[in-house]
Amino acid sequence: MARIAVIGAGMGAMAAAARLAVAGHDVEVHERTETYGGALGQYRRDGFTFDTGPGLLTLPAVPRDLFLKTGREALEDRVHLTETEPAVRHLFADGAQADLPHTSRAQVAAALDTALGGGAGQRWGAFLNRARDAWDRSRRPLLEETLWPNWQVLAEREPYPAEPWRRPLRRERRATTLAEIGAWELRDTRLAALLGQYALAAGLDPRTAPAGAAILPYLEQTFGLWSVRGGMRALAIALYERCVERKVRFVLGSEVTAIRTEEGRVTGLVTADGTRVDADHVVAGVPPSVLDALLGAPARAAGEVPAQRETDRASRLLVLFALDGGRPPGTVHRTVVHSRDAKAEAAHVFGGAPGVAADPTLTVDRPDDPELVPGPGHEAVTVRLTVAPGTEPTKADLDRITARAEAAVPGLAGRVRWRHALTPADIARTTGAPGGAVPVPALAAADGALLHPANSTRVPGLFTVGGWSHPGGGLPHAGMSGALVAGLIVEGPEFTGST
Repeated sequence: MARIAVIGAGMGAMAAAARLAVAGHDVEVHERTETYGGALGQYRRDGFTFDTGPGLLTLPAVPRDLFLKTGREALEDRVHLTETEPAVRHLFADGAQADLPHTSRAQVAAALDTALGGGAGQRWGAFLNRARDAWDRSRRPLLEETLWPNWQVLAEREPYPAEPWRRPLRRERRATTLAEIGAWELRDTRLAALLGQYALAAGLDPRTAPAGAAILPYLEQTFGLWSVRGGMRALAIALYERCVERKVRFVLGSEVTAIRTEEGRVTGLVTADGTRVDADHVVAGVPPSVLDALLGAPARAAGEVPAQRETDRASRLLVLFALDGGRPPGTVHRTVVHSRDAKAEAAHVFGGAPGVAADPTLTVDRPDDPELVPGPGHEAVTVRLTVAPGTEPTKADLDRITARAEAAVPGLAGRVRWRHALTPADIARTTGAPGGAVPVPALAAADGALLHPANSTRVPGLFTVGGWSHPGGGLPHAGMSGALVAGLIVEGPEFTGST
């Protein structure tokens, strides 16, 4: 039995802790805040409850596997999941509306044909077939296996089988970015906006995101979107309780100030109150800049995938609306209000200057969940948008967002009891990432810019978990990182994740 100290109680860290405890190890988690769950927090006020992280669950197979491997009770024995139907309503800049069904690509194609005109569904369906090929080629090396030692192969290899684009008297070309897929393969500004929104929501610039990012819409439209009764925070509560059942100890309000090493190997931690924690292994669920500061040296050796700088990533702005008046029957859970100028929005978000774009893309969630409101005569609405790290919205920004959100919530302004903004600074306080940056999922190609460092480090016994390490950001990826770290500790460095 090894002594394992875990830094942080995010979802990836808790996933690793639960698996390691089941394997018979002595696991203790140190979390600098007074709660657990990382990004899966909630904001509560006057009987209203809002998720402060993702609003819906994708790839539910990941938490299902975690609960299957760590106890007798299945995930659905702890939390109530519901498929959203339709999965998403898209409101395009020209006034077109498309309600995309849950996990039926044939019905998605039919919905797009109806909304956007004949041929749109066929082109989107053909694109999803190619995205499926990209997923089949990416799934194991990018998500289910430890990072290849020859990771440069992934950096150079584009998994998306782009269609040739032929022009009279010119050389054949193939799309290498999502923007090029939209222009050359989808050939419809609205379909291009639909595709680009998936990148933007993941914190990627649609103009430069590699073609392999096509797996993002494929995953949603193949495996669906799921709501969680009581909000996404219920997942964090369930995982915390599973950890406690497996004898994982949590020390909340315990800030780690140093990682101890002797003769080049990790030996434990030091906390802010001077406590020295001995450990055979340390699992760190913190951003790379924080990890290097705790270690007092770079955690990555030369030649490894370099840790992504947090300040190079996008962040999130959430605007929470407590509304008088109940949720009308037939209301769609999620609506995306598309920007009238997606290129200008991307240039603003990824141009390095904080602030809210003039015409931002909005994701509007209206959950049908009585546990989130004080009574049937109220509604809790969350608006999410991607912004640059460090963004602090002005009242004018919030008024503009409110006005744009009326497309998804008619009469919104007249129903507002109060609204509250959760900014990148709030994310920074929760996660420790400078500017409130949010890590992106790992993707191949792009010269390795969107790969994440391996879960092992140059220091024996020190491992990293969560969104800033392989396989990258997003709730499913965090769960996968926990499985990989547990495998590396239990089975040793020869573990690859292969089955």
